[in-house]
Amino acid sequence: METAYIIETIVKVVVILTVFSALAGITTYFERKVLAFMQRRLGPTHVGPVGLLQVAADGIKLFTKEDIVPQNAVKPIFKIAPVIASATAFIAMAGIPFLPEFTLPFSDYVVRPIVADVNIGVLYVVGVMAVGMYAPLLGGMASHNKWAMLGAARTVIQMLSFEVVTGLSLIAPLMMVGSLSLIDINNYQGVEQSNMWLVVAQPIAFILYLISGYAETNRTPFDLLEHEAEIVTGYATEYSGMRWGLFAIGEYANMFTVAFVASLVFLGGFNPMFGFIPGGLSIILKVSMLIFLFLWVRAAWPHVRPDQLMWFCWKVLMPLAVVNILITGIVLL
Repeated sequence: METAYIIETIVKVVVILTVFSALAGITTYFERKVLAFMQRRLGPTHVGPVGLLQVAADGIKLFTKEDIVPQNAVKPIFKIAPVIASATAFIAMAGIPFLPEFTLPFSDYVVRPIVADVNIGVLYVVGVMAVGMYAPLLGGMASHNKWAMLGAARTVIQMLSFEVVTGLSLIAPLMMVGSLSLIDINNYQGVEQSNMWLVVAQPIAFILYLISGYAETNRTPFDLLEHEAEIVTGYATEYSGMRWGLFAIGEYANMFTVAFVASLVFLGGFNPMFGFIPGGLSIILKVSMLIFLFLWVRAAWPHVRPDQLMWFCWKVLMPLAVVNILITGIVLL
């Protein structure tokens, strides 16, 4: 049984790395198409049918592009920073139950689609994602570029601030469930609560979590980490080729992590939906809806200034999160 467990864990890790690395590239295609549709453009059209092979073309370009390391950069740290970005994004996924457990065909072997079923799943996922903050910080500091240095400082301020809001927004639903396990939270929204999603009882917490998730994953209107409207790209100014690609993969992988946690904590997770949609398809639809919402918000909202972002975080979101926790505690008592 121990050997089977080790093999199963290795297979799960390989599947997660393969699937979500591919999804990172595929999501860029859908993002360009969705933005083009909403802005009355065409998006990718030339490479392959309907531009579908643009993903492969971009991948080949990143792998074959010249890898430039600035002459005066702190080379070991400069090189390891992109690895930290992508590694923390995938390590965080180890605590997420992606699908309901199922039995392998022609056997009675039960597979649980989670790498590490820890009883502090929410704390683990949020904590590992927070460690990813060191990637842009180290990358910007090691680049020997004043614009990258300023971008790294701005990045850390934003991510550190919104990590606090993320944690506070999750406290209220966790108080209701009484567990930090994502599987327990999912089960709580099933038969135990007559299939009532926690977003019904905690709409403010859900909105706060989504807003802070947009900020943490560098999504418009909170994309101050790179800020595409500027000439330079913040902490990533000196990066090219696949090192830049690792930062991008980490960003898109974090988008899926945020979407899965939102689905599990607030939207009923992988419980069957409407009585006829099975659990596996249910959570895939919820995550797809949330990813589309990421793209929709980017197309609809303008950038905000750094001072507006900090004001919004500390003077609006933070008090709302604290008040929501107090009200939840009073109601539970």
